[in-house]
Amino acid sequence: MKTRRTFLAGLMTVLSVRPLQAVESPMEAGTRAFMAGKIEEALRHWDQQIAADPAVGPHHWQRGLALYYAGKYQDGRTQFEEHQKVNLQDVENAAWHFLCVARLESPEAARKVFIPITADRRVPMKEIHALFAGRGTAAEVLAAAGKETPGDSLRNQNCYAQLYLGLHHEAHGRTAEAKACLLKAAHDYRMEHYMGRVAQVHCQLRGWKPEA
Repeated sequence: MKTRRTFLAGLMTVLSVRPLQAVESPMEAGTRAFMAGKIEEALRHWDQQIAADPAVGPHHWQRGLALYYAGKYQDGRTQFEEHQKVNLQDVENAAWHFLCVARLESPEAARKVFIPITADRRVPMKEIHALFAGRGTAAEVLAAAGKETPGDSLRNQNCYAQLYLGLHHEAHGRTAEAKACLLKAAHDYRMEHYMGRVAQVHCQLRGWKPEA
C-alpha cells in the first residue's frame, strides 16, 4: 500500500507544478482531465496510453474510476477484475468493483461476487470492506476512522470513511445520505491526494454543493 500512496503523491505533485504549456504524458493529461471532471477526455488519454503500452492496462485502476463515472459499468467491472490480478490486497479495488456490479445488476448481486481482501491495513479499510460485504456497519467505519493511528491523520481517515460511506449509500439508492457523506469527504475532511480529489470530482459531477 505504501507503493500506491507514493505513486499517487508523486503524480499529484507533478500535476500541481508542471507548467500547463509543457508536454504531458497521456497519464498526466488523463489525470488532469479527470480532476477537472472531463471524464470522456480522461478516458481518451488513458486509452491512448494503454494502446501504446498494453502492459499498463491491468495496473490502471484510475481508468476504472473514470469508467464508473462515464456510466460504462461493464468496462469498469472488467478493469477492476484485471487490476485485482496485479494488486491482490486493496479494499478500494474491491469497493469500486462492487459499485460497478451494483449498477449493472444490484447490490445483492455485487455482494455475491465481492472480492475478498484480508491484508489492507490502512484505516478504516477493514471496516469499509466489511460494510460493502454486508457484514459491517457505517458506525463501525466511523468509529475506526475516529481513532488515532501511527503515521496517519484523523482528517485523512475520515476523508476515506466518508468517501466510501457515500459511495455505499449511492449504490443502494440512498441519494440524500450519499450526498451528505460525499460533501463531508470533499469539504469537511478535504484532502488533496488522489482519492480526496475523487470525492471532490464526484460532488462536481453530481452537482452537489454545501448548503450556504
